[in-house]
Amino acid sequence: MLKIAIPNKGSLSEDAVQLIREAGYNCRRYSRELIVMDNVNQVEFVFLRPRDIAVYVSKGILDMGVTGRDLALDSRSDVAELLPLGFGRSSFAYAVPAGSDLTPDGFEGLRIATSYPQLVIEDLQRREIDAEIIRLDGAVEISIRLGVADAIADVVQTGRTLVAAGLEVVGEPLLHSEAVLVARTRDIERQEAVNTFLERIRGIVVAREYVMVEYDIPKSMLEMACVVTPGIESPTVSPLSKEGWVAVKSMSRLRDVNQIMDSLTKIGAKGIIVTDIRTCRI
Repeated sequence: MLKIAIPNKGSLSEDAVQLIREAGYNCRRYSRELIVMDNVNQVEFVFLRPRDIAVYVSKGILDMGVTGRDLALDSRSDVAELLPLGFGRSSFAYAVPAGSDLTPDGFEGLRIATSYPQLVIEDLQRREIDAEIIRLDGAVEISIRLGVADAIADVVQTGRTLVAAGLEVVGEPLLHSEAVLVARTRDIERQEAVNTFLERIRGIVVAREYVMVEYDIPKSMLEMACVVTPGIESPTVSPLSKEGWVAVKSMSRLRDVNQIMDSLTKIGAKGIIVTDIRTCRI
């Protein structure tokens, strides 16, 4: 039976469960169960702290797991990233008191508070800087005000928490993170059940990036319309009963959909419809 780890709480957990359920698996918890069995698909879902998931996977106790890229790298576990999942996006960066002239290259001899010590150690080694690492499990942004640290390295999403603490990001992010599906590096030849799970999840992730655009267009404008909606290989074109008109169907990027509709309208397209795609294989 396939064993897959899922974060046990927070937004990572909620989004992971939703994604996996959309892929056709039963991983819903009714209370605080640590294990949920999907007997139909022969998968055992284990709910763990996100920080621990890469460790369990690297030791072969679990086949795969959903965790943050930052957590997987900081754990220094022997895991490989199989698929970015498109949620839980953040950056990992240094922050200092607002208005300070401190930069990462000037951290020599300073104290840096973080919940991700390995990521910081590796970055400081690249910079050839000797600084003291203060490891904290949470509320890192308050450490400067309390006199524990001179700078911090932390996960940044909106940045509002840093601003509220009187801090500002300095330098380029050390890492851009998001939720990822990981497996043990040495398990490069994966069993069929693993590949099936991976392809189902990939189908949902890809589908979330696309929509189906359908419209009617005069044949005389078809070439121009195909430039606007080229599709994956090419758009599907069907004749209409109306003389000189065709119907077009094409997968298009969700992020571009409003510009696409504007462009199609300008060249005379009618009946433009945009629909979501539940899953796909490209």
